[in-house]
Amino acid sequence: MDMTMCLKSLLLAIQQHRDCMSTQTTAKLQKQVEELSGLKCDQLLSSGKMLPSECVSGLVEVAGNPNSCPVLVGTIVALLAQLAHDEDSREMLHSSYNLTSTLASVIHQHSATPGEPLVLQCLQVLQKLTYNTRVFHSTNYIHELIAFLMTNIQSHNDDITMPCLGLMANLCRYNHSIQGHIKSLDNVKAFYRTLVNFLAHNSLTVVVFTLSILAGLTLNDKVGEKLFDAKNIHQTFQLVFNIIVNGDGTLTRKYSVDLLVDLLKSPKIADYLTRYEHFSACVSQVMGLLHGKEPDSAAKVLELLLAVCSVSGLRALLCGVVFQPAGPRLRAGLGRRPGAGRDGGPKPEQPGVSLLRWLSGPLESAESCSLKALQLFSELLEVRWPCWDTPVQRFSDRYHFDPQRLERGFVFEVGAQLCLSQVESLLACCQDNSPLTSHQVFAEAVLKTLDLMSKLRGQVKDMETSFYRMLQDQRMVSPFSVALTSHHRDTVQTGLALLVEATPLPDFPSLILGESIAANNAYRQRELELSVKRVAVEEVPPTRSFTLSDSSNSSTKSVNSLIEKMQNGFELQEPGEDVRVSEIIDVYEQKLSALAAKESRLQDLLEAKALALSQADRLIAQNRQQKAQAEAEARQLGSLLKEAARRREQLQAELGSQVQEVERSRADTQELLQHNGRLQQDSLEHQALKGAYNTLLSRSHAHTTPALTLSPRCVCVCVFPALREQLKAGEVQAKEKERERRELEETVDMLRKELNKTEQARKDANIRASSLELQKDQVAVKLKQKEDELNKHSAMIAMIHSLSSGKTKNDLSL
Repeated sequence: MDMTMCLKSLLLAIQQHRDCMSTQTTAKLQKQVEELSGLKCDQLLSSGKMLPSECVSGLVEVAGNPNSCPVLVGTIVALLAQLAHDEDSREMLHSSYNLTSTLASVIHQHSATPGEPLVLQCLQVLQKLTYNTRVFHSTNYIHELIAFLMTNIQSHNDDITMPCLGLMANLCRYNHSIQGHIKSLDNVKAFYRTLVNFLAHNSLTVVVFTLSILAGLTLNDKVGEKLFDAKNIHQTFQLVFNIIVNGDGTLTRKYSVDLLVDLLKSPKIADYLTRYEHFSACVSQVMGLLHGKEPDSAAKVLELLLAVCSVSGLRALLCGVVFQPAGPRLRAGLGRRPGAGRDGGPKPEQPGVSLLRWLSGPLESAESCSLKALQLFSELLEVRWPCWDTPVQRFSDRYHFDPQRLERGFVFEVGAQLCLSQVESLLACCQDNSPLTSHQVFAEAVLKTLDLMSKLRGQVKDMETSFYRMLQDQRMVSPFSVALTSHHRDTVQTGLALLVEATPLPDFPSLILGESIAANNAYRQRELELSVKRVAVEEVPPTRSFTLSDSSNSSTKSVNSLIEKMQNGFELQEPGEDVRVSEIIDVYEQKLSALAAKESRLQDLLEAKALALSQADRLIAQNRQQKAQAEAEARQLGSLLKEAARRREQLQAELGSQVQEVERSRADTQELLQHNGRLQQDSLEHQALKGAYNTLLSRSHAHTTPALTLSPRCVCVCVFPALREQLKAGEVQAKEKERERRELEETVDMLRKELNKTEQARKDANIRASSLELQKDQVAVKLKQKEDELNKHSAMIAMIHSLSSGKTKNDLSL
């Protein structure tokens, strides 16, 4: 069975299960889901077709139904986990199909039995969906999910603790509303104590999850100051680097990198890392992971290196590590991989070579690594050369490149050809129509590579020619258009700098670029319209939030003077005034924090509203398309029904003629049967006469007398010829009647067969006509349901607009 037929059968099974939830429909739906799971459905969500979207929406609806069979829900969740194989599919399942809230509702329904396989399965899929994805605080069942996670994290059940910790780490990362909700709970202190106890767990994955949760919840408060102070932070660095280098797997390494990246965003912790004595050795070991690793692990390592490079005090140290020869293994105190030592195992590769290997490698399934490696080189080229002349000289002597020809980078002998091939590959990917292709990523990679070529065109042979040739390529229209309309400032500045170089060139496609930019702007016009109200809320003057009364100018002046004193330092003379000022500061700090929390909630509501509007628009478009398809199907069924009625009339006319023919045949058959009866009676009389004749003949021979000899002979001579002629005539007539009877019987049999065929055709025509009438009724009912749903969605959108407009006015009035 191909994919289309399987999806149609699945959609039919979903509709039947939705209309009548029974054992038969549940078994049929489960069978269809299992058949789809056996097919290769990696591109199902990214195909953009209506049929897969309807199937996934129906499956999510069935999974969220409290009355659904748990076995069926588990099969559906397994299929959805199979579909969420890449970042685009996970984002689509989270935002377009609301799978996060559906799985949260399933967990809430089975919260009394947290150890059952369905709950663990939902937790694992949720952990995959929510990684690097922000979950709105207003999402359905999110509060119940957080309560479930906190309860089971404190239950010390190892089977469910790890997935609960991983999911909690995802929810707490970069999500102030959820962080505030957790901190406002009554049992948060007990929850903190449980997390601190987990830091001594024997599983590195549990430790990393715990540190991630603590960093998200407590990094900027008093608990975080105690956990990540100067005494503990070096042990934390040692532990995280050890987990990254010698971790349990890709998942643990991924969360360890995220943890260290989050910690580096704190200026205090970044300053601690600059003074960490084992930093160079740790980074050298981390860069050793670039050699021979899969793209996912390499991408996380490069993400960590970029985060390190963003710290000004660490960039020069990182440059030294990149150009230094491979250093020794981490000491026993820092962790050692089994079998690795100074005397055993292969000699490690130089970090700079491993980095260049990803930069110059093929782009298949590794475009993110190439982009991050290129970005890292761009950051490293900003460092002045004199601080690492000696490592550069060693690196140049070993790998045959001339550092004197470089001002802000280093180039191999094939530098121009390498950059040209990279740009060609990236442009080919930009022209690819594959749904997995991210044009934004490829456009940024193309511009970064061209920016590097621009910096090296004066030092590398043929680099300038290749640079200007690529700028005049018409395929550069798409990267330029994406960059100039991007939301990222660095991307726009890079695009403008390259555009200045490209505009004077004779063959640069300026007109095509303008049309492409106009098309991109038109495409984003709808997004800009949806964000108008959010921008209006953000443009409200912040001083309105800090004033205590609009009619009190003195209060405004006191607040401004208090802020000025807080910025410039207090010059207080009396202890009583100091206490009073401290109390005032506490009051205003509470008010400011409350206003910040309120602003965050309003932001979440606006984002939720924008998401709801986009989903409503998508549903309206789907309903319109479904309505058009249903109308086309109805027209087709109507034509088929008319054709069936016409054919039915023809068959009925033919059936009437056949019935008349059969009646005539039956009359002829009856007449022939009567004639045959008469012939049989004549035959019996003939046989009787023949018997009487034979009797008379025998008697004449037995009792012959001379006197009577002549008389019987005369009688026999006179009677016998007449009887013989009569007998022969009777036999001939009997044979003719028998032949006619057989012919009539054959004719009757043939007519009976024709009659049966005609009767069967009539029955088939009646069945087909009734089936078409039933389908017509079903299509009419379906059209009515779709119209009702469309009216409901229209009413919902109108209500959302009215509520949002009213809420915005109230917020502005406040």
